[in-house]
Amino acid sequence: MHDSNRCFAYVGSRTTRERNARGDGINVYQHDVESGCWTHLQLISGLANPSYLAFDRTRQFLYAVHGDLSDISAFRIDHDTGKLAFINSASTAGKNPVHLSIDPTNRFIVVANHISSTVVLLARNADGSVGSLADQVTLTGQIGPHRIEQPFSKPHQVELDPSQRFVIVPDKGLDQVFTFRIDAEAGKLSLLDAGTPKSREGSGPRHVAFHPSGAFAYVVGELDSTITAYHFDQSTGKLTPFQVLTTLPDTFVGNSRASEVACTRDGRFLYASNRGHDSIVGFSVDPGNGRLTPRSWTQSQGKTPRFFALDPAERFLLAANEDSDSIVPFRTDAQSGALAPTGTAVHSGSPVCIVFATLRSKA
Repeated sequence: MHDSNRCFAYVGSRTTRERNARGDGINVYQHDVESGCWTHLQLISGLANPSYLAFDRTRQFLYAVHGDLSDISAFRIDHDTGKLAFINSASTAGKNPVHLSIDPTNRFIVVANHISSTVVLLARNADGSVGSLADQVTLTGQIGPHRIEQPFSKPHQVELDPSQRFVIVPDKGLDQVFTFRIDAEAGKLSLLDAGTPKSREGSGPRHVAFHPSGAFAYVVGELDSTITAYHFDQSTGKLTPFQVLTTLPDTFVGNSRASEVACTRDGRFLYASNRGHDSIVGFSVDPGNGRLTPRSWTQSQGKTPRFFALDPAERFLLAANEDSDSIVPFRTDAQSGALAPTGTAVHSGSPVCIVFATLRSKA
């Protein structure tokens, strides 16, 4: 018997007719760290829109929010096989939960309820199950100018900064980025006024990615296809914008929406996805001042790359093309940040989230 590490990928999907979806639940794959090839291991079916996934701090449990609905589910992970076993479901005390994070103490789950304009704190029990509502904050402010997309506050993400002291919440409806603190002892969320800058009007802040140094944060604007770069004060949680640039090439005149954003662990490159242009844009990051320079646009080889993820070794970027039911792996160039397709796309119905876990098993 000897210990071995294996890498698993967990894919969330859209499943409902209202979303014109073809997904079938949560799919589990084994990820070959050398070739980037995936082997299907399990389907957890019977789930409605398991659209965003996150692990607890020990990677023994996986959580899924059910988009367009009002609940969250918990699963236990078998470290030998990577497979999932259902534990329980619980209410998110809101409508259309779109993102979740686990607090540093591993005792709470933070959830953004997109349509009910709330950020909530749910108890996480020792057995991995989701517990009761601990706290809830309703976001308010001046709504954006986009009549259909911005009728009220729409928090889209609850992302912890690298120090794990603050939760950053891009609000697509209010054109604002909020900063929260979690008081784990009291089980409370506190909104920090100092850390809530307005974004460019009509930008629709969707997701944020931090530079590994913690000094810079990059917020993707869904509605105007931009990236806004911020200085991040790691002592107060305050965000101060210093650069705005498009995610699209200057030759593109069609309609497109930006969606996901991620920074490499070495802090040299930032990627974002464009739905409509159907591409992954790569930026280089100036290590001194955090400014971005566009380097490349790579076609996602599918339609509507709502999400993408870098694998744990960052040898591959995996693009989830929601409307063409494909996950396309690209090999990353560590020197230039360029992306090259491997030619081995995975068929997966309406994929909208990918998370990776490297698990140690007895082999």
